[in-house]
Amino acid sequence: MKLVTFDAGQVGYIDGETVVELDVPNTREFFGREGQVPETGRTFPLAQVRLRAPIAPKKFFHTSGNFRENEGEPRQVGWSHPMHKGIVFFQNVDAIVGPDEAVVHPEHLTSELDCEPELAIVIGRPGKFFTPEQALSHIMGYAVFNGVTARDIQRREVPSGASSFCKAIDTFAPLGPWIVTADEIPDPHNLRMELRVNGETRQGSHTSRMIVSIPELVAYHSPQGYSAGDLITTGPASGTAGGNPVSAGPYLKPGDQIEAEIEGVGVLRSPVISWQEAHGTTPGRPREPRRPAEGTK
Repeated sequence: MKLVTFDAGQVGYIDGETVVELDVPNTREFFGREGQVPETGRTFPLAQVRLRAPIAPKKFFHTSGNFRENEGEPRQVGWSHPMHKGIVFFQNVDAIVGPDEAVVHPEHLTSELDCEPELAIVIGRPGKFFTPEQALSHIMGYAVFNGVTARDIQRREVPSGASSFCKAIDTFAPLGPWIVTADEIPDPHNLRMELRVNGETRQGSHTSRMIVSIPELVAYHSPQGYSAGDLITTGPASGTAGGNPVSAGPYLKPGDQIEAEIEGVGVLRSPVISWQEAHGTTPGRPREPRRPAEGTK
């Protein structure tokens, strides 16, 4: 099943070229009821609905450096610390945008806007403290995630062991275009991944290249407790602009069109627009937080 959120927030599934509406207020509730929800009897042509981000999770866990080739890229460009598989962090769920929704380039904050295709795992059953063997019963679906990142901000954050603000700015979390239920993905470790900008392939990998498997990732995060509808990403593929040892680019710019594709899951499209286009104003210069003088608190 391809589960969608559309128009004013209705939930449905795709049947050919039609969206069949489900009688449930949101996708988290769909998973909370273990998918046992009725249809409303209403259908809509797929071409005439606006797809939204397929879910608004309660918690969103991120993984770093989980692809073999991506783990070594920071060393090629002189980053202070490796982005190894042990780095995990929370995403700002309010930064999530859906398919064909714009990524806003905050040029007053960053000149190094980058992106990363990732597989998002959807937790369908709540739970905590379970093993990799038990994890499969908690996985109910998958979606495409595009990890938009301000690399210059990230470079300042990494020495502290964090990658937070650089990835959590508004619109930096495209997700979609739908959730494919787990029964339609026989082997999530056998999926081709690709990211294109303006039709040009920038990144490519395969989920078989993950260092930590999906059940291990899900079990690893389980002590923090899951709610139905929570998300976990598996980490980015190789080929990011920030990991390019030859130059400082090609970074994203307004007018670019991003396509993140994962085999069997879907293609997530995201246009990049300027701050001016999004907000109708010129952004002010950012101010760094003041630090107290030495000897003061």
